[in-house]
Amino acid sequence: MIKQIGNKVYRRFDKELLCIESWGKNSFRVRATQRHEFVSDDISALIPQEECEIKVHEKEGCIEIENGKLRCEITPTGKLRFFHQNGRLLLEEFERIRSDYRKEYNSALEIVPRTFEPIQNADDFKLTVRFEPVDGEKLYGMGQYQQSYLDVKGCTLELAQRNSQASVPFALSSNGYGFLWNNPAIGTVTFGKNVTEWKANSTKQMDYWITAGDTPAEIEEAYANVTGKVPMMPEYGTGFWQCKLRYMTQDEILEVAREYKRRGLPISVIVVDYFHWPNQGDWKFDKDFWPDPKAMVEELKEMGIELMVSIWPTVEETSENYVEMEELGLLTRSEYGKRLGQLNVASVIDVTNPETRSYVWEKIKKHYYDLGIKIFWLDEAEPELTGYEFSHYRYFRGSDMEIGNIYPKEYARMAYEGMEAEGQENIVNLLRCAWAGSQKYGALVWSGDIDSSFRSLRCQLAAGLNMGLAGLPWWTTDIGGFHGGNIHDPNFHEVLIRWFEFGAFCPVMRLHGFREPFIPGLSDSGGGKHRSGSENEVWSYGEEVLEICTKYLQLRERLRPYVTELMQEAHEKGTPIMRPMFYDFPDDKKAWEIEEQYMFGPNLLVAPILYENQRERTLYLPEGTWRNINDNKEYAGNQVITVAAPLDQLPVFAKAGTLEEL
Repeated sequence: MIKQIGNKVYRRFDKELLCIESWGKNSFRVRATQRHEFVSDDISALIPQEECEIKVHEKEGCIEIENGKLRCEITPTGKLRFFHQNGRLLLEEFERIRSDYRKEYNSALEIVPRTFEPIQNADDFKLTVRFEPVDGEKLYGMGQYQQSYLDVKGCTLELAQRNSQASVPFALSSNGYGFLWNNPAIGTVTFGKNVTEWKANSTKQMDYWITAGDTPAEIEEAYANVTGKVPMMPEYGTGFWQCKLRYMTQDEILEVAREYKRRGLPISVIVVDYFHWPNQGDWKFDKDFWPDPKAMVEELKEMGIELMVSIWPTVEETSENYVEMEELGLLTRSEYGKRLGQLNVASVIDVTNPETRSYVWEKIKKHYYDLGIKIFWLDEAEPELTGYEFSHYRYFRGSDMEIGNIYPKEYARMAYEGMEAEGQENIVNLLRCAWAGSQKYGALVWSGDIDSSFRSLRCQLAAGLNMGLAGLPWWTTDIGGFHGGNIHDPNFHEVLIRWFEFGAFCPVMRLHGFREPFIPGLSDSGGGKHRSGSENEVWSYGEEVLEICTKYLQLRERLRPYVTELMQEAHEKGTPIMRPMFYDFPDDKKAWEIEEQYMFGPNLLVAPILYENQRERTLYLPEGTWRNINDNKEYAGNQVITVAAPLDQLPVFAKAGTLEEL
């Protein structure tokens, strides 16, 4: 049975209810369930849109639905096909059944496009949705995975959040469409050669969104319109951020800030990292080591430096807030018996509960915000469970298996809505994870606790580019990596330098890491019982490193007006700040093959050095005339060139006539 109600078309057949509706221009939202009705939208990544008029008609036994450039075809068997308005097939569901429908390929396999496998004694299903592969297709986006592949075609990706992994299930296709898996359940996707297969381990319905566009930019803008756009980045966000694990006292962090100023080195943000609190879940400074945080904030502001403070979602039983939060039901629950100990034997706040978000924000406001701290580091945003035993945990909104991927989005929402209620504009907070729509809550995502190596650096390039295409234009990385990196090791110095050069051309330039050798804690209790890493300031690695870092700090300062322009475009259109070559040159077939260089906005081509002892770089210049900012030599486009890359030079090319200040 087919029925149209406004901009929605329903198909009911036996156990399945299917709904296709317009959701933004040139786009459809597609839902299906074997329950009697669809669930509410409170876990959806999509935001309401003005209804777009659709055209519905029957053609050769199929129902066709048109919305601008996108046409959906429902076959008599219920299979879906999606076409560009010019007739080109974009995507179709995978079906292998015996059919008397003359257009279909008959098969004895009996595989249907959408499989709802019941979960015994539950109202959920294990869902599998299958699509035909597209020959020659390339796929990008999907968030952040610790692999060096920019094109994720051929990959199997876990749809789950982990430290250094952010599952943001939006894929941009070289075939001219964008696809959002609008389902926060734990699962997997396989972009196989023989089939594309999306799986949700526990869910009540299928829910995805698809759009058609003539360019990657058009697709990205459509996606940003339906999931939200970042606020405008505040001015301090475009500068240099200094951080380490971890400044242990108020005096230490102030002395670092003063030294930057004494040396005349640019700095915009400095960071108080974790365990500055007496206990996890206290959400306040340990007075033994941070006696006057208000005075600290004021002194830093006088120096033109913004203070960012780490917030964790963990609550120890020794916290002054634990008993009350347990009584009020504000903590993540265990599916089986007594609450399980989580990271560092602490419980995790349940940010899917609006009461939790309100409770914790009031603590943050009292102990941080009211002191003048206006930017937060929302760490442990996955959250980082002990072994990611997703089946063991339950939230206010449902089981971890069903809705777990929304946790980082709701965590960002907690701080954003609290700050917004105080009248703050241009809100940015640093998070270690994200899901679709996190960007509208001011989420600046960094790539987590990664290794300090060239191999890891190569993975971060792919991560940053794919995060931008997944709708998160604000992205950063621990310059130098997080794990390891001895400050006295010349081999690590090379990694740090090349990473620092790359960091100058990231949306946010942020130095962080847990450097070796480690430094013991200051006491046996409170914020003093945890160790720190070695120094991690630009002068900590010797004169050669300092000289090169200073060069790129100054370069970043000259870049800041340009970065501000890029931030404005991200705010208005959802445009990625760093993006693959094909984004700006979609008609250039070569640009779709390039994975180790990128565009930083429309005018800068960046070719990072990603391998040890590499002192020259081969790269591709697309159409136009390009100027090497290192020697001002100009090159014609549409060619592959090799340029020198000594340790103090990152190959960067500006479009002729632009950014001459570099």
